[in-house]
Amino acid sequence: MSHKRGLSNKGVRLTFVDLTIFTPDAPGNLVGINGTDPLRGAWEHAAFIPHPLPLVPPDLSARTYRAVADSRAALAALDSTARRLPDPRIFRRPTLQAEAQSTSALEGTYAPLSEVLTADEDRPPNADLREVLNYVRMADAAFSWIEEGRPLNVGMLEVLQAVLVRGTRSESGESGSLRTQQVVIGRRKAAPADAHPVQAARFVPSPPGLDLRANLQDLLDWMSDKRVLEEIDPVVAAALAHYQFETLHPFHDGNGRIGRLLIVAHLLTQGVLLEPTLAVSPWFEARRSEYYDHLLAVSTKGAWDSFVRFFATGLESSANTTHERMNALVDVQDSMKERIRHSNLRADTAHALVDFAISRSTFTVRAVESNLEISYGRANVLVGQLVQLGVLAPVDTPTSSASRRFYAPDAYAVLVNWQ
Repeated sequence: MSHKRGLSNKGVRLTFVDLTIFTPDAPGNLVGINGTDPLRGAWEHAAFIPHPLPLVPPDLSARTYRAVADSRAALAALDSTARRLPDPRIFRRPTLQAEAQSTSALEGTYAPLSEVLTADEDRPPNADLREVLNYVRMADAAFSWIEEGRPLNVGMLEVLQAVLVRGTRSESGESGSLRTQQVVIGRRKAAPADAHPVQAARFVPSPPGLDLRANLQDLLDWMSDKRVLEEIDPVVAAALAHYQFETLHPFHDGNGRIGRLLIVAHLLTQGVLLEPTLAVSPWFEARRSEYYDHLLAVSTKGAWDSFVRFFATGLESSANTTHERMNALVDVQDSMKERIRHSNLRADTAHALVDFAISRSTFTVRAVESNLEISYGRANVLVGQLVQLGVLAPVDTPTSSASRRFYAPDAYAVLVNWQ
């Protein structure tokens, strides 16, 4: 692959990224792109388009396959515990909230997990919290579609992206559709301060257009291809699909968060997980530089082995951590119900409220009324009784009784120590 050194335009010399970092083993092609900058004039560069994913696994070392096996074992243990629970769905939202906080932090939007857990989802107090909570809404929609048996397609991802950025600083005319402009990822440390963003970029993904849409749909078709299911381990397949999505970078914003959501979605559709109770982003967030370096190394030199091993190690650690938190929440759930059994409360409705309190980190009396299908008066009394037992506590004390929010302190303590 050629090394573009630059060109002159109106007496200004434009500096280009050293394209020799892309070796003959790179799993894609460099294609020419160009444009005109109102200040810098015309520019030329190259973008990277990945090859279609293979129907057989890449060459992987024995060390990497051991990491894949360890990952599968950890995922199987998590799934086995979920399948034994009376209602594993009650742990979905706590997992999504933790995932939302970490996956947003990876993209530069930070809100403390304690604030995410206690926020009013209908009226988030600031833009950062709105963006984090939008992830939960997006994931809820995605997993509902998967449960309905609907295949992943580009149109579905466009809807999810619109949900993710709705009402945030990232919302734009391109929201809810594949990008129509060239984007770049990162910035090289050695890039001149006055360099054009494209030329100073650490990585330049596929140009916009019909080929981008076709390549994204090819990826989604690959994820459900029976030949892939037969030939490639699900953890390896999830690693390859994640790389491909992030490298295509199909949206103007939200690619990282959607890409990490697709990891769990892929494991769900392949039957590795019964419930989307896996939070992957806390592990990757703690290793963000290494994570980005591994993705780039695949593009530049086909370093599949080290990337798949890194990815599998992350899934294993994430599965083990999620499993520990699930067991801790089960213990809290049992302890809360034991307190009720030793009281004079009607066990059935009170136990249902405990389950609801585990599944929703904070809630109103109106929400209890709706979800338990009891009268508002009964819901209000029941919440008050559990507050007296120390099972629940108020989050705050606004003037309107209908907007009072409550939570389960013991469950909250488990969740805020998630990472």
